[in-house]
Amino acid sequence: MFIPRLAAAVALTALAATAIPGSAAAAGHGHALPEHVFAPYFQTYNPGDPAEQAAASGARYLTMAFLQTPVAGSCEATWDGDPNRPISWAQYGDSIAKLRATGGDVIASYGGGDASGHGTDIADSCTDVDKIAESFEKVITTYDITRIDLDVEGPMPKNLPGVDRRNKAIAQVEKWAAAHGRTIQFDYTVPTNVDGITQDSKNMLANAVANGADVHIVNIMTFDYYDNKPHEMADDTRTAANSLLAELRVLHPGTPDHKLWQQVGIIEMIGVDDYGSGGETGPLEIFTPRDAVDITVWSWLHNIGSLSFWALGRDSACPGQHSDKCSGVQQAPWQYTRTMTPFTHN
Repeated sequence: MFIPRLAAAVALTALAATAIPGSAAAAGHGHALPEHVFAPYFQTYNPGDPAEQAAASGARYLTMAFLQTPVAGSCEATWDGDPNRPISWAQYGDSIAKLRATGGDVIASYGGGDASGHGTDIADSCTDVDKIAESFEKVITTYDITRIDLDVEGPMPKNLPGVDRRNKAIAQVEKWAAAHGRTIQFDYTVPTNVDGITQDSKNMLANAVANGADVHIVNIMTFDYYDNKPHEMADDTRTAANSLLAELRVLHPGTPDHKLWQQVGIIEMIGVDDYGSGGETGPLEIFTPRDAVDITVWSWLHNIGSLSFWALGRDSACPGQHSDKCSGVQQAPWQYTRTMTPFTHN
């Protein structure tokens, strides 16, 4: 249902008024993130300080992407697969501390599209479940984080041994965290069609259940549909999210819908997306600033668990083009971030 502009503006004002502000004590140091969090992606392969971008944009929570192995076969994840950028406080530690001091926090994301093409996702690359778990534990203890995102796309969900290793490692780390008094949540990020996630992703989530891995949220990437059709991006987001809800009902029978909605996460690509620039009559997939208002309100009303977009470094104007450094549409600086930030609440 399309939400009229005035109603959306009123609703967003209410979000800003009622969202619970973060605090350094509540945001980090072993405490879980807000139950419903907006955490846009910070591109760790681009220059920039996450704390500075957060301060400029108004974002308080960031998803930092990506952690990958330098080469296929390695069990050591590093930032963007760069052997000179290991998981260590020297890499982003001070920035994360600054972000927490202002009431924010970060999510560490493994995998991503580039890893899917090179076999450098930690679970595809490493055949030792214990070492995969050690990598997750290293991120947790180095940065004192409480949430890890696992971005599984391309051929990754078809690698059944890798799928099983990843889920076994999740379960192992969750037991380790409980034994050490730590809070940790694992999310999955997966592609989606308009009518729902792929069978491979469904099988991956079923394997998680079979392995006793507690997946906190399933994030769907509601863009790059690759069907050569024009899309109303907000409408298609809602359709895909309802399809995910139906799949979660199958995975968790007996769980009420209001609980299942809290396991739904949405990731948009702001402006003109990767595939959107390829249409003969212009972009086929454009997530507009108006769509951001609509989806933020819809996400609040459905009480989903997570809202995000790719990527914070793209939240500026460059009309008529697709770029990794701007949105491709006319917008105010940081407009998407400032629209969607009020979603965060407990």
